[in-house]
Amino acid sequence: MAEPLSAVVTTYNSAGTLEACLASVAWADDILVLDSGSSDATVAIAQRHGARVQMQPFAGYSAQKQAAIDLALHRWVLLLDSDEALPPCAAETVRRTLAAPACAGYQLWRREWVFWRWQSPRARLNHYVRLFDRERARMSGHSVHEAVRVDGPVGVLEVVLDHYGEPDIAGRVDKANRYSSLQAAEDARRRHARLGWRMVAYPSVAFLRYYLLRGHWRAGWAGFIAARVHAFYAFLKYAKLHEARMRARRPPG
Repeated sequence: MAEPLSAVVTTYNSAGTLEACLASVAWADDILVLDSGSSDATVAIAQRHGARVQMQPFAGYSAQKQAAIDLALHRWVLLLDSDEALPPCAAETVRRTLAAPACAGYQLWRREWVFWRWQSPRARLNHYVRLFDRERARMSGHSVHEAVRVDGPVGVLEVVLDHYGEPDIAGRVDKANRYSSLQAAEDARRRHARLGWRMVAYPSVAFLRYYLLRGHWRAGWAGFIAARVHAFYAFLKYAKLHEARMRARRPPG
């Protein structure tokens, strides 16, 4: 018999994508939605899918997800973002894995919706730990790009999440602006050598890595635009860190 599973999702005004997300985990033994004050139909959608809905003011990406994990009923947790959905084949794969778990956590692959199309099937997929024993795992605590840290071996499941992300360029630019501010605030606690050179050079490195090495050039203009926004995020992160340092050096008054 497989270990019972809690599917855990954090939400905020997620009505546009939550339906698909929760429908894809309807087979889970427990579905927990931790909402941070949605004003749209998010809570109603969660309730319609039989989820246990809890409310908590947003505490930061990592802390909010950890709070949701702590509310799960079962030891094994499947953590999803509200704009992600599992394929129909995932239920069988996860159940088979949980019948005799060999690892403390498992990574799942993720394909990205890029503005108006899916990324090319020949582009590189990212992978993240999403299925784990919560007694041997914690969120990383990072302000952005938070991740599950597992104390024990990590395996890989042949399951590909669909990530819908931001539906348009404006949304992705807004996210780049928001995330770069959080990342700069976190990086301000660490020293970065040659910050000026990083600000000049790293955006180009970020573009080439995203566009060429990860294969998003295969998505045509959608991939090119996404790579440019990614490079802009890299620039903003270091520019905001530079701005903070300049302000700190400015004499008072």
